[in-house]
Amino acid sequence: MSENNFESAITYTSYLAVDELLSLQRPLSVGPEHDEMLFIIIHQTYELWFKQLIHEFAQAQRAMEVGDTHYSLAILGRIRTIMKVCVAQIDILETMTPLQFNAFRSYLSSSSGFQSAQFRKVEALLGRRDTKLAGHLPPSVQAEIALITSENSVWDSALAYLAKRGHSIPTDVLARDRTSDYEANLRVQDVLLDIHRNDPESAMVCERLLDIDEGIQEWRYRHVKMVERTIGRKIGTGGSSGVEYLSSTLFNPAFKDLWEIRSRF
Repeated sequence: MSENNFESAITYTSYLAVDELLSLQRPLSVGPEHDEMLFIIIHQTYELWFKQLIHEFAQAQRAMEVGDTHYSLAILGRIRTIMKVCVAQIDILETMTPLQFNAFRSYLSSSSGFQSAQFRKVEALLGRRDTKLAGHLPPSVQAEIALITSENSVWDSALAYLAKRGHSIPTDVLARDRTSDYEANLRVQDVLLDIHRNDPESAMVCERLLDIDEGIQEWRYRHVKMVERTIGRKIGTGGSSGVEYLSSTLFNPAFKDLWEIRSRF
């Protein structure tokens, strides 16, 4: 096939696999219930955004680790914008009333958002090292998450970036065990304060990371309130504790040191 013929064979529909994409919404309720389609599309869209977040975080880490400030800022800014879209989608989901959700909820059986492997990967990239949370996932997925938790988190990559910029990040912090949760560190905070006062470019990267951390926490909060608004304090689908579990994830920042320095300016 000539190059021209090949180019003409590519269409919007084929390039984006639109036919396949539109065949993936498969309501299970009788009728089906009108609102089940919205529920499916919102959650499928979240999975697509989670895939993109994983893709963007990996690129942001590479950019930071080689010391590329401007590209790091661009990618981190994109991630924050994606988070805004994720939060905004909750507004759409909240147009569905508890009665409308309960009309098809029983068809969800044991399925639960708790089973989202991609969101577990996002959490691992952001530094969560509790691999027990992936214990219910298939072994192959558990292995993928274990690999993520053995390598640099986004914060580890940020510290490597700051060190490459000539800032005195403690060597024991740079060489820490990646399989353990990062603990807030006063010595790192001292360096961060100096960065904010004397290195505007590095400070911008730090603030962009804080934007993302705030965005993740905002998404968690809106998610909790959406679930509470829809099912109250009932057990979640799949037997999870629902609002009780989701509430326990609130106010647990990924980049602790960046929050701790706020009271020291």
